[in-house]
Amino acid sequence: MAIERDEPRPTIVLVHGAWADATGFDRQIRALQERGFRAVGFANPLRGIPGDARYLAEFLRTLTGPIVLVGHSYGGVVISVAATGNQQVKALVYLNGWLLDEGESQMQLLERFEGSLVGPAIRPVPYTRPDGSEDADLYLDPEAFHDAFAADVDGATATAMAAAQRPFANAAFTGPSGVPAWKEGTPCWYLLGTQDKAIPPALQRFMAERAHATIVEVPASHVSFVSQPDAATQLILQAVDATGLATVVPAPRTGAEQASDSADRSTATPQSARPS
Repeated sequence: MAIERDEPRPTIVLVHGAWADATGFDRQIRALQERGFRAVGFANPLRGIPGDARYLAEFLRTLTGPIVLVGHSYGGVVISVAATGNQQVKALVYLNGWLLDEGESQMQLLERFEGSLVGPAIRPVPYTRPDGSEDADLYLDPEAFHDAFAADVDGATATAMAAAQRPFANAAFTGPSGVPAWKEGTPCWYLLGTQDKAIPPALQRFMAERAHATIVEVPASHVSFVSQPDAATQLILQAVDATGLATVVPAPRTGAEQASDSADRSTATPQSARPS
């Protein structure tokens, strides 16, 4: 895959959410690098929205040229807040991501939309912050991880993901969002997993439509970027192309690759929530 470049090319920063790390974006990072993009898997601290967003915002200020931010799950909250006021950020891409409005928390929205299996699966572990105050790290019960988080990946992979999960501070789960960049007009794209048991599909749609995101549906669990990696990559490339940052030009492909691509595309249903 080659690209026709409109200099400068964007840097694509991928931000993971709770109970995960940046290695989950392996397939997307490889695909973007093969197309000539700089892709960065960012280490999200998972400690709380203000600090996590500030940590990402400080990293973004070290980059030159345009930026496309990609967030999975809680990573969506972090990219939304970190991008506010940053004119380098040209697009926000959410993979089963949270798009909170100012003052909202994930817990509040989960109370409004039924169907999540995450709440009963959470196992809190108390810890002490550096300032001496108390909080709790939230883990997913390994026995519930597959069904609640990654139902469409094989059992062995889900078991390994559960064993490697990074804890999510309760402050991050219950804390309110700051001002999101989508509310200031940064264009958004959303990969909606219709079989998600962590963020109910109806809640995903509510958030995506509120942000006027371009929505693509896939029959996937909460980890759509793992079970449907090509769909996630294609949505990122769609955002890059739509914002005029680069034109992706396909390289010649084998017949087997073309057949595989056709099968992948058949599972993704694009829907635009943007006003015409």
